[in-house]
Amino acid sequence: MSTTCGARCRDGSPCSNAPMRGGERCRMHGGASPRAKAAAERRQAEGQAHALLAELGVSPVADPLAQLLQLAGEVLAWQKATASLVNELTSIRYQGGSGEQLRAEVQLYERAMDRAANVLSAIARLNIEERLMRLSERQADTIIGAVNAALQAAGVTGELVNEARTAAARHLRSVA
Repeated sequence: MSTTCGARCRDGSPCSNAPMRGGERCRMHGGASPRAKAAAERRQAEGQAHALLAELGVSPVADPLAQLLQLAGEVLAWQKATASLVNELTSIRYQGGSGEQLRAEVQLYERAMDRAANVLSAIARLNIEERLMRLSERQADTIIGAVNAALQAAGVTGELVNEARTAAARHLRSVA
C-alpha cells in the first residue's frame, strides 16, 4: 500500500495526499467513491483473513496427491477464517451511496464455500485416498525387495532370514 495517492493533480504534479484507509487514492481522486470503498473494504477483509490463515501454519507437500489434500485443508481453513469474519458482523448489508450493499466479508465467505466445494469434489472424483494407499503399498513392496536383496547378498539363510524380516517389519511399523 502506497503512503501517497499518486494520482496527478491539475498542475501535473503527483498528489501527496494520503489514500483512504485500505484504498489506493485520496478522497479528491476517487477514493471516496462507492466502488473504491467496496474494494478497500474487500482488501481489508482479505488481509484479516490472510492473517488468520497464517496463524494456522500450513506447510506444502511435494507429492501431488498429498498436495491436493493439503490444498483442501487450506481451502477449508480459509473458509473458517472468512466465516469468523462474517460471524463478527452485526449485519450483512450496509447502506451505500448507490443503495443497499452486501458486505465484502460475506462475499469472501461465499467464494470460500464455492472453492471448498470444488476442491472436495475434485478429491472425491480423483479417488485420492485409494491412490495414496496404492502408492504406500508400492513403497512397501520396494522396501521388502530391498531387504530381501540385502539378506541374499549377505548370504543370510534359514531362520535368520525370517528373524531379519520380522525385525525390519517391526521397525517400519514403529516408524509409521
